[in-house]
Amino acid sequence: MPIHTLFSSHSETKPIASTDRRQYSRVVLQRNISADPMTKTSDVPEGELTLRTLAMPGDANPAGDIFGGWVMAQMDLAAGIRAGERARCRVVTAAVKEMAFQRPVKIGDTLSIYTELTRIGRTSLTLQVEAWVNRSRIGNKEKVTEGTFIMVALDAEGKPAQVPQD
Repeated sequence: MPIHTLFSSHSETKPIASTDRRQYSRVVLQRNISADPMTKTSDVPEGELTLRTLAMPGDANPAGDIFGGWVMAQMDLAAGIRAGERARCRVVTAAVKEMAFQRPVKIGDTLSIYTELTRIGRTSLTLQVEAWVNRSRIGNKEKVTEGTFIMVALDAEGKPAQVPQD
């Protein structure tokens, strides 16, 4: 029986048996994007456009799908840009919570990353990050994935620094 691993909001991995995949898929579709593209739960990106880039052949597997790690790295870059601007200092990624890929990214797609600051703590910033693609062949804009990124501000010595509250 094949096992698939998903990340939960508790920073642990949960194996999901193949018999549970259909139920999991239904939950993801209901929560994020419905199976019918005409009835999407959100057809407009939320947050500020922070990063745009082009998916290139060097970022893809032999089937032409872009590696999920590359998409996640772009999301991390965007979260770092937005958090760094707000904190006005160096920031690092402390955690990424609950991220599930809903659609593939293909070679030639334009990937757009949108960020929204949802919480500012004493030394941390929480951002909701969405990845959307503009399909090069059909011109559709589709949400690929989203996740919650927690960034920590650091001082010159690499210790947590207070985030300005303005």
